[in-house]
Amino acid sequence: MKIFISARPGARHNKVERLDETHYRVFVKAPPEDGEANDAVLGILAEYFRRPQSDFSLLAGHRSKNKIVGIRA
Repeated sequence: MKIFISARPGARHNKVERLDETHYRVFVKAPPEDGEANDAVLGILAEYFRRPQSDFSLLAGHRSKNKIVGIRA
């Protein structure tokens, strides 16, 4: 399954907003440096979906605010 993420690094709180079935906005405290925000996005999504973080992988958007995340079935 693929979901589309609009990441907001440097936010005050970690939070996930569902926009529709496959689009989410993810706010993370981590700065967009050295992949910290990407790791934080995957961690927050794992908590939100109540699945292990190893089920999530960043497919596209490593250096962009718009990301595509794969979720293992």
